[in-house]
Amino acid sequence: MGGSTVANLSDRDRERIIELLEKGEELPLDYKQILFPPEKKEYELVYAGKEREEDILADTMAVPLQPIKTFSTNGGGWTNKLIFGDNLQVMKSLLDDPEVKGQVKLIYIDPPFATKQEFRGSQDQKAYQDKIAGAKFVEFLRKRLIFLRELLANNGSICVHLDWKKIHYVKSIMDEIFKENNFIGEIVWNYGSPSGGRAAGKKLVKSHDTIIQYAKHYGNHSYKSYYLPYSDKYIKDWFKYEDDQGRKYQKRQRDKDENGKIIWEVQYLDESKGAPASTVWNDIQQVYADPRAYKHRSKGIGELLDFPTQKPERLLERIIEISSEKNDLILDVFSGSGTTLAVAEKLGRRWIGIDCGKLAIYTMQKRMLNLKAEIGNKGKPLNPKPFTLYHAGLYDFSKLKKLPWEEWRRFALLLFNCRSNRHTVSGIELDGYKGNSDVLVFDYQKEGGVVLDYGFIDDLHSMVGSKLGRQFFIIAPTASVMFLEDYIDKGSMRYYILRIPYSIINELHNKDFEAIKQPIDESQVNDTVDAVGFDFIRPPRVECTFSLEKPKGQLLEYATVKIDTFKSEAMLKGASQLANRESLSMIMVDFSYVGEIFNLDKVYYSSEIEKNGWKVYLPKEEFKKQIMIMYLDIYGNEYREIKCLKDFKSED
Repeated sequence: MGGSTVANLSDRDRERIIELLEKGEELPLDYKQILFPPEKKEYELVYAGKEREEDILADTMAVPLQPIKTFSTNGGGWTNKLIFGDNLQVMKSLLDDPEVKGQVKLIYIDPPFATKQEFRGSQDQKAYQDKIAGAKFVEFLRKRLIFLRELLANNGSICVHLDWKKIHYVKSIMDEIFKENNFIGEIVWNYGSPSGGRAAGKKLVKSHDTIIQYAKHYGNHSYKSYYLPYSDKYIKDWFKYEDDQGRKYQKRQRDKDENGKIIWEVQYLDESKGAPASTVWNDIQQVYADPRAYKHRSKGIGELLDFPTQKPERLLERIIEISSEKNDLILDVFSGSGTTLAVAEKLGRRWIGIDCGKLAIYTMQKRMLNLKAEIGNKGKPLNPKPFTLYHAGLYDFSKLKKLPWEEWRRFALLLFNCRSNRHTVSGIELDGYKGNSDVLVFDYQKEGGVVLDYGFIDDLHSMVGSKLGRQFFIIAPTASVMFLEDYIDKGSMRYYILRIPYSIINELHNKDFEAIKQPIDESQVNDTVDAVGFDFIRPPRVECTFSLEKPKGQLLEYATVKIDTFKSEAMLKGASQLANRESLSMIMVDFSYVGEIFNLDKVYYSSEIEKNGWKVYLPKEEFKKQIMIMYLDIYGNEYREIKCLKDFKSED
């Protein structure tokens, strides 16, 4: 330890550290840096808010995965995973899954490009704020890269897809996390200019992204060659000859015999693998670069979706083919529109996809259930292998209450990052530990309707109070707790009540509970989000008027949904103070709902709805027998209703 720095601690600081350690509480960050200084490296990227790897791995809160629904029955064994939740918390949970930890052969991530936090050259306040925001983005990604490294197989690799804004910073932190000697290489995806190469003012036209790839251990990594088909011009210039069967070939001089006669080397076109791929890929367009894609989409052909930053299947096909084999496990923790998952499915790989956006989850769910066998979403329908949708951090409490006691106990402990360890104190059976403190999971299922009141605390304290440390944790459903305090003091003992549902109090976790926020317009779909804690599904309160009307300037009549009331019922800090409709994120519609599965057809963002006077105009011709309208609040809670065209009344 840095001796001179530790020696300079005041007596008060020393007493405070000892007190915190005896209580089993976390040390403040400034103490940690003094007592456990970071390892000195030859070079590293230094910025505000950079945490130690050990603290990131230890302090990140794990959230249990609650299975919601399993789709498809095509096969057995492993079931693919589609997970709604904050990827950091989910990855902490996946570290406890032996089928996942150290088993992932390929990780591909296309994280948010931090487009709103550009570095500027000027030294004004705005530039300073942008640099701080930039540092937050780098740390946001670094935390996730640390967990991804832990999940990666020894012979696996990771590909990170970024544009020019942050690639240099991310390369530096990946050198730290994965080590520079495990750097495989850099791929430049030159997708061309959607504008057809028009000048962009004083700047060059942006026409490429960068993908950097690292191995877990370079010596163990198996990287395959990839060959591209020859161009027509190359075939015409080089495969000039045909044999008696009409097979094209090229011939090259290999040597001369002793008489000076040329010895030819013959290569047939139909036996050639093609041209080896280089590190510059300029033969794959963006999904929307081809104007025909929009025409195809209207006919249900092709891969274009209404999702920002969608990447083409051909790009992921090449990455997956180069870096994995059939049945290998592929992971994408910023899954977005689900291109990685769709291509992994088509190429016979297993997969896990994570995203914090409900729009992304429903986009991927529909995509996986409507796959075509060929890359580019063409060809015959493909029935996917089974996959399960999970919630992590937003739970259906009604389903949890039906769990058997043992499953409920395990869930409750995981929910508050407690370790399961049954033990007995003074004849009272306890369930585990939080830090060094004892934990009791309150059995609300006992016959007789037992409740957690002041009398329960009194009785518990009289039996075990003298045998415990200074704090004790009780996990219980909110409905079973008969008082409002977050903790009860008895002498020198403090009994914390961890409520389910529960917004984690500052004294325990050093920051307010924050749910994953859902976007209110398209520009926010890929915003970076750090969630802390969890919540329970509470459908928002929705009241609407349904009518048939012609929007201003339109000739056609639309089925119109006017949102009169929208209030989030989430039990989160500040949620109840939001004004009417202020908590609306978006409305999603399935125009051909047939029950069981919601198939997303159209999304309407809150910002767009507000501009239209809180009205949503639904094309009548899109209606099938019935539609499902899903109203989503900014915390991810849903309210659903089924409507037929006859439910929309003419205003005349």
